Amino acid sequence: MMRFLAAGADLWTSTDEPAIAPRLLLRPEQWQDVAAAWPQELEVGLLLDNTVDVQRCELPLHRFASIALRFPKWTDGRAYTQARLLRHRLRWQGELRAVGDVVVDMALQLWRTGFDVAQLRAGQDPQVARRALAFFEQLPPAPFYQGDAREPRPLFLRRQAA
Repeated sequence: MMRFLAAGADLWTSTDEPAIAPRLLLRPEQWQDVAAAWPQELEVGLLLDNTVDVQRCELPLHRFASIALRFPKWTDGRAYTQARLLRHRLRWQGELRAVGDVVVDMALQLWRTGFDVAQLRAGQDPQVARRALAFFEQLPPAPFYQGDAREPRPLFLRRQAA
């Protein structure tokens, strides 16, 4: 089940000054500055702008416990594409977070593209987001034609298997 967090309620934080601390989300250039000194047992996360090509990212993605994808505006869907690529093509299994201008209306698409956690912008209610997503989870299984991060087979392949 996807989790929705109110603004400011996230345990993961980002910083302008890279430091070694638990549950820190670092931008790629920050990670490169501290990677050699980062203890293996200490969780670290990666914060990516939606302009980053995740397929060309030369960072050790397996090293990160969480990847946060930034939505600069709720109408800018490039982070959905990044999530889909991370889950489907790169087979990344860690926690995937939506941060930035994230609103309740995005709940279904966030879930379908593989996000685990959504940090909602100020003024958005996590309870409303949970109810919105629960509505879609109660529908008959996989009514979508195209596959998604949860069910990658397109509808015609699901019908053939039945």
